[in-house]
Amino acid sequence: MAAAARISLPSPVLFALEGRAWLEFAALVPALPLLARAPRGDGHPVLVLPGWLANDRSTWALRRFLRDRGYHVHGWRLGRNLRPDADTLTALGRRFRLLRARHGRKLSLIGWSLGGIYARELARRFPADVRQVITLASPLRAPSAASVARFYRGVRRSQGPPDSSAPLPIPSSSLYSRSDGVVAWRSCLQDEGPLAENIEVRSSHCGMGHHPGVLLVIADRLAQPEGAWRPYAPPGPAWRAALGVAG
Repeated sequence: MAAAARISLPSPVLFALEGRAWLEFAALVPALPLLARAPRGDGHPVLVLPGWLANDRSTWALRRFLRDRGYHVHGWRLGRNLRPDADTLTALGRRFRLLRARHGRKLSLIGWSLGGIYARELARRFPADVRQVITLASPLRAPSAASVARFYRGVRRSQGPPDSSAPLPIPSSSLYSRSDGVVAWRSCLQDEGPLAENIEVRSSHCGMGHHPGVLLVIADRLAQPEGAWRPYAPPGPAWRAALGVAG
C-alpha cells in the first residue's frame, strides 16, 4: 500500500489531451482491413463491463468487433456505472451466473477502468467459471490515482479492497497506456506471474475501448485455446507502429 500511495496523478496536459479519444474512434474506419485479419474465437461467452459513469453504449464498438470475431458477447445491462455499492455488486453476480448457466461454458471478462476492478473481483468470486480477465486502463493498485480523484474518493470508500493487483487464479492481462490522462498508468500494473501480464498500448483513457490497436490485442488474448494461455507476443515493428502497440 505504501507503493500505491506514491503513485502520482496524470498531468493536466495528458488530461487535456483525452479529447483525442474521438480521433481514435474515427481511426476504426481506416483500420477495418487490419481488424478483419484479427484472429477469430471459439464462440465462448464474453462479458464486457463499462467504466465509471459509463454504460453499455460506451462498449458498443468493442462488443460489435468481438461478435464479428465469433464470440457470444454481452453487456452488463445494469445502466450507468455509478458506484460499486452492494446492490450493483449483487446484480452483477446475478448477471454473471445467468450467463454462465445459459452458455454452459466459462466466461471471459473484459473491464474498462472501474469495470476492470469488477471483473477481477468476479474472477476471485467465481474462479472455476472464468476463462480469463482483460482489464483496460483499470486502476488496480490505487483507485484514487486518477485526474478525477476527488470525485472517485467517495466511490473508493464504498467499494471493497482498494488494491486489486494481487495475482488471480486464472489468466489475466492488464492493458495500460503511459499517455493515459485519467488514470495513472503505474496504478494499472498488476503483479506479473505465470498467468498474469501487463501490456502497454498507446491510447487515451477514454479511447481504450475502441482504439484499433487495443481491439487487436484483445482479439489475440481471447483467441487462445482454453487451458493453453501464453503471454502476449507483440507483432513486428511495422505492425506496432500502425496499431499503436508498444513493443
